[in-house]
Amino acid sequence: QVLRTSIALSALTLKPIKIINIRKNRQNPGLQAQHLTGVKTAAEFTNADVKGLELHSTELEFIPKSHNIKSREIDIGTAGSIGLLLQTLTPLLIFADKEITLDIIGGTAGLGAPTIQYMQHVTFPMLNKFGVAMPEIEIIREGFYPRGQGHVKITFKPVEKLKPVSLLERGEIKSIRGVSVVGSLPEDVAKRQANSAKKTLVENNFHDAQIEKKVTDTASPGTSITLWADCENSVIGADNIGRLGKRAEIVGEEAALDLIKSLESGAVDKWMSDQIIPFLALAKGTSEVRMEEITDHCGTNMLVTEQILGIKFDINEKEGVIKT
Repeated sequence: QVLRTSIALSALTLKPIKIINIRKNRQNPGLQAQHLTGVKTAAEFTNADVKGLELHSTELEFIPKSHNIKSREIDIGTAGSIGLLLQTLTPLLIFADKEITLDIIGGTAGLGAPTIQYMQHVTFPMLNKFGVAMPEIEIIREGFYPRGQGHVKITFKPVEKLKPVSLLERGEIKSIRGVSVVGSLPEDVAKRQANSAKKTLVENNFHDAQIEKKVTDTASPGTSITLWADCENSVIGADNIGRLGKRAEIVGEEAALDLIKSLESGAVDKWMSDQIIPFLALAKGTSEVRMEEITDHCGTNMLVTEQILGIKFDINEKEGVIKT
């Protein structure tokens, strides 16, 4: 998270940064393939000098010089998350001086990362509230671990400035929708995953959820489910991925329970809480957002954003409210 946010804001502001102890306490420390791709692309977009840009490096120096943002193809080379790559690049791409199209090969759903459907139906609609134009997203192929090979085409439209937001209450639920994705597995898996999510929602008095079932060919077999609730003031989402030996019913139920918990909090869901931080800081004016949970990722993002942009967040831990 430190890496993604600091590279994004360094590239946008052209401020040089040095990052140490990258993922130091992880089982596989240092830079992984998706991180390398994100940094390399940001470097190309900013004519940057970069030191330490190699697999498993735990130290990185990023010295951007000038913006040179253009449409291009990107191959992560693994099942590395397209969603996390977009987290790194979005702050830079929305302020480009022209439309930018990225053609990306990688993973569309993975452990600890937002699915591409979450990005499409939750992240970008939430950023739209800041004035970010909704990007055009075409999911050409789904990609699961270990081979990936998912294919997503996304076109960003430029924006001159971001406007402040007030997201203290979600408001009335207008609709609950979702998509249950199965790659190179029987159609029955997609149905069981979707039906379990719907059953869990109904049992908790959330009726009329429309969950699409998508069965497709993928390089590696896998499943994902993404749910989202369009509300009066907000979009609340949850997702989950299948794992070997884990029944589809459990995958669907867990996603539904996560969504229910977020909806009952009335706040921005915990997955969105860290993603929204840089945009709160970049918006002109005073914003306030109530989070379901101020996660470690959210706290980390605030610290990094404060250091690079020179702003200060006002945090009310008890109420879960963050102001700029």
